[in-house]
Amino acid sequence: MPAPDILARLRPFAAFHASTFAWNFTLGMTYLLIPLYANELGMSGVEIGSLISLPVLIQVLFSLLGGAYTDRIGARMTSLAASLFSLAAALVFAGSASFTGLLAGQALMILSRATFWPACWTLASQLPGERSRNMGTMNAISSTGQILALALTGMVIARWGFRAGFWLMATSAAWSLALAALVGHGQVARAARPESLLAGYRALLRRRPIYLAMICAYISALPFSLSLSFLPILMVEHGFAPDANGWLLALRAVGSVAAGVFLARLMRSVDYRGAPFIAALLSAASVGLVALYATPLWVGLCLIAIGIGSGMMTVYFQTLVSSASSIEQRGSAMALGGLGWGISHLSTPLMVGAFKDYFGIHV
Repeated sequence: MPAPDILARLRPFAAFHASTFAWNFTLGMTYLLIPLYANELGMSGVEIGSLISLPVLIQVLFSLLGGAYTDRIGARMTSLAASLFSLAAALVFAGSASFTGLLAGQALMILSRATFWPACWTLASQLPGERSRNMGTMNAISSTGQILALALTGMVIARWGFRAGFWLMATSAAWSLALAALVGHGQVARAARPESLLAGYRALLRRRPIYLAMICAYISALPFSLSLSFLPILMVEHGFAPDANGWLLALRAVGSVAAGVFLARLMRSVDYRGAPFIAALLSAASVGLVALYATPLWVGLCLIAIGIGSGMMTVYFQTLVSSASSIEQRGSAMALGGLGWGISHLSTPLMVGAFKDYFGIHV
């Protein structure tokens, strides 16, 4: 194939994947910065759980609006808004030293997540080539960004403190915004825009695969819910330093990368339910066993297994939603299927926070 043809085929991927990497780097930094900073400020388990969960009430609503706006104004414009929200969140975090300030920053970050994921999944579904492979690649790049963020954030906290970490987060968010402006696809023709902002949801709610996608999204998000709340605190209870904490938590994302690159082909047909069933069991067992022993090898293996299980399930629910929706409804369908993510982020930290206060983090 001539070089110009190769470059023409790669162009739709480059800016999108670069922006996805930068935004996920920003998100990955919050997984360590927020719970450890809140713990450093002396907040209780319920306060930390509330700090993670309460803003998700915003996400449940705004993810549906984000999906509808993705169909209405285009996935590219919605991803730009998501990057802008993450930049604002980082600046608020950098100037905060109280529960109220961190909660305000979390609310902005939730708005970013609520608009980013429907737009990102829609953009990935519109790329040329095999859909499950494109979804797997996008998830692998997202996880890679989080891996590097977790590893680097732990070192930044250990050497320069939390404030430097928040300013690095702001820099990453600014890069995400600049790269999102270069994405060349994801536009919506005016004729294809729905008459009502939420009109597409009524039709989508009549489709049974959407409900299955919600359940799969909940399972795929549960390790993320723990990573941005109590897994970092569990690592501290295990006796790991902040930099080791970052490296260990990055192994969960390594498992997700492996699932996206090597196991996405198993999700090629949404009619085959064996792979997501195994993924769910693997996630459940690994989440339970990660607190069993405080050795780096055991914790690392469990975190890799958690990442593999959640990564496989993520590709499955994204492919399932893509197969069950038209391109005109793709953003709304992705938001509706991904509602399970919001429910997981809302319920899991609150439950684990209560367990931590009453029974201890290991239980």
